[in-house]
Amino acid sequence: QVQLVESGGGLVQAGGSLRLSCAASGRTFTRPNMAWFRQAPGKEREFVAGISWVGASIYYSDFAKGRFTASRDNAENTVYLQLNSLKPEDTAVYYCAAAPGGRKPSRVYEYDDWGPGTQVTVSS
Repeated sequence: QVQLVESGGGLVQAGGSLRLSCAASGRTFTRPNMAWFRQAPGKEREFVAGISWVGASIYYSDFAKGRFTASRDNAENTVYLQLNSLKPEDTAVYYCAAAPGGRKPSRVYEYDDWGPGTQVTVSS
């Protein structure tokens, strides 16, 4: 099992930036794939970006391309999500998740472990 804790959310004006962090602990070697999801009020949880602990695999949903950047620090067991050019429609709880395998997993059911989430609110 892997424990995940997100941080870095907050209130920001449209056009602003935030950097989210996700600290992983436990048996991280059993979860080679990490991802960021988000869930807005009244909407389903959706995939934002995925990144693996090993290799160069980083992939994004269409709405995230060009504005969001995922990265990792293996020494710190931490993954990051840089959010730039934020829009009010980016307002959501952002979750970090870990998957035991798969090729570029992007579905909620493919991920076994989840953090509690961090709130991102973008004002217009």
